[in-house]
Amino acid sequence: MMTQPRARRAFWGDIRFLIGVALVILSIVGVWLIVSSARQTTPVLQADRTIAQGEALISDDFRVVEVSLGNVVDGYLAPQDLEPGMVASRTLADGELLPVAAAADALSSRTTSIVIESSVGIPESVDVGTPVELWFAPPLAETDEFDAPRILVADVVVASIPEADGMLAQRSAMLEIVIDRSDVADVLAAITAGAALSVVPLGHSS
Repeated sequence: MMTQPRARRAFWGDIRFLIGVALVILSIVGVWLIVSSARQTTPVLQADRTIAQGEALISDDFRVVEVSLGNVVDGYLAPQDLEPGMVASRTLADGELLPVAAAADALSSRTTSIVIESSVGIPESVDVGTPVELWFAPPLAETDEFDAPRILVADVVVASIPEADGMLAQRSAMLEIVIDRSDVADVLAAITAGAALSVVPLGHSS
């Protein structure tokens, strides 16, 4: 009895099988790469407190945290990237990671800080990092009164608010503000002339 020869597998059937195997392998490798990338962490700096614009960036004000940032890791500063002379180019919130864009060289910074006294106290809503308007009321000649208040600098940032000394320490009327260097002369002139200064949170009126 003669047997029929076994039919040979079609060539395209073998190709489809190999392509299927290759796709499965590629899928497995892709998933492994994604999982592996998600597990990779990088040490970056995280603010331990609110840091106002213009403040010096020092290691004591940051903690090192391990985070997974993927492709955006180059946009944040690692501990070894923090160099002497760096200042905050914008206000950093407590707990915020330190972006490269928020750090600037002090010599190239357009801002500086000065200390002023608010004649009407400091609003409770004003804290470190709060953007405020600086208002002033020029003294009237030969009187103890002041002219109508007006805006002296439209956009400054509070750098610090010292506390008064004593058992019942309260916030003093002194505060340190960060202003553009071009506005320093006007502020100092107002102080020298005896003008009454006050700060108003942005969005409020004096």
